[in-house]
Amino acid sequence: MAQVEWPPVTELADQVRSGERRAVDLVAEAVAAIDAGNDSLNAFVHVDGELARRCAEAVDATVARGEDPGPLAGVPFGVKDLEDCAGMPTSHGSLLFKGQGPVASDSVHVARMRAAGAIPVGKTAAPEFGTLNFTKTRAWGTTRNPWDVARTPGGSSGGSAAAMAAGLVPLATASDGGGSTRIPAGFCGLVGFKASYGRIPNPGPTGSQTAVSGVLTTTTADAARHLDVVAGPDDRDRTTLPAVDLRYERAIEELDVGGLRARWSSDLGFATVDPEVADLAGDAAQALAEAAGLVIDEEPVHLTDPVRTWLSNGALDLWLDIEEGSWPQVADDLSLYSRQVLEQTADHPLPRFARALRRRAQLEADVAGLFADVDVLITPTTAVTAFAAEGPPPPEIDGRAVGPAMATPFTMLANLCWNPSVAVPAGTASDGLPVGVMLTVRRHRDDVALRLARILEQARPWPRFVPS
Repeated sequence: MAQVEWPPVTELADQVRSGERRAVDLVAEAVAAIDAGNDSLNAFVHVDGELARRCAEAVDATVARGEDPGPLAGVPFGVKDLEDCAGMPTSHGSLLFKGQGPVASDSVHVARMRAAGAIPVGKTAAPEFGTLNFTKTRAWGTTRNPWDVARTPGGSSGGSAAAMAAGLVPLATASDGGGSTRIPAGFCGLVGFKASYGRIPNPGPTGSQTAVSGVLTTTTADAARHLDVVAGPDDRDRTTLPAVDLRYERAIEELDVGGLRARWSSDLGFATVDPEVADLAGDAAQALAEAAGLVIDEEPVHLTDPVRTWLSNGALDLWLDIEEGSWPQVADDLSLYSRQVLEQTADHPLPRFARALRRRAQLEADVAGLFADVDVLITPTTAVTAFAAEGPPPPEIDGRAVGPAMATPFTMLANLCWNPSVAVPAGTASDGLPVGVMLTVRRHRDDVALRLARILEQARPWPRFVPS
């Protein structure tokens, strides 16, 4: 049961801007909800109610002067613990950083949200350096799914997803380097939008160029308003895209998508998927096609394996996450997965790295060919419903042995090829857990992805929080 069934972010912010509600009251409600609900979920690893209260007072003072604090005015939000928020520590889910003092500066993403009036209340749990599809760390323990506390909320934005689904806060940041926004959205019944790479500034250093900042929300309109606030170039990130001449919050209501070509694939030609998950996502795909006027087919999809490609590209990011020269002295403080990756790649030869780059280039060519034929690719968000909170991912799906990454095989394609992709609820499985459907579209057409999500939301409304 949700601690607070918050109104959508768009409504909350507009109420604060008009003076109908006070930011200090929203912050007090969020802090109280965290106090009441966090012990059972471990969604937040740090809370600073006093810092949030001071920020809220400043927002209320701005309104009292007759000025507009911004389109996220007074909205309390959680910040994923891989992302810097001034005045709070950033542990990266790791013993290497746990116990360090507060950072001095916001990330570009958090800074833009604050400038729009949003108020950070604390840091949400993430697996060490965001490396896993479930949220368990040596530093902070296990984070749990409010739909069933024996299950995981996913990873790596698991703390944010648990907090959102349980109504601890109305908004929480996420990031997505291989599905880390969309996987938790699928497991927790939320909206998880990964923008085109470069749409939201995310200064490096980064090796794989896959990660995109974002948020988890309960409505498409909230995701669109967030994108309107944070999108746009920044010279600190050379990959950022130019500003667009549109408002996403308006586009989700008005963009004409009738006649777009869609392809449904339950497995992308390589994945093993729980049949019930595939059926629920497939039903949602058909409902979307009918509501949006899409021309949908089920032609086979042939791709260079995106899971293998992603796994071979990601190690460089982990080497950038630890301090230069600290390996192998820090090995004993790392999680088993992080340590294994670093051990296996410590003497990685350049020819092997070059093979990984060639494999990624072939996948990019495959995906370009796919989107020459269609405008949107529709798949399940994940291959299974949420698995055990402590992990590991299931070794078998539908009676077939699979590797640990194959519980979540669909999301990595959009990271490697920089496509916008959104996960939205598709229904509830027989185990009582949410199932998601994922819409991936051409590069730079973030408006199309969000518009389609909005149409499905109107055609098949979903519960915004964990049901009572």
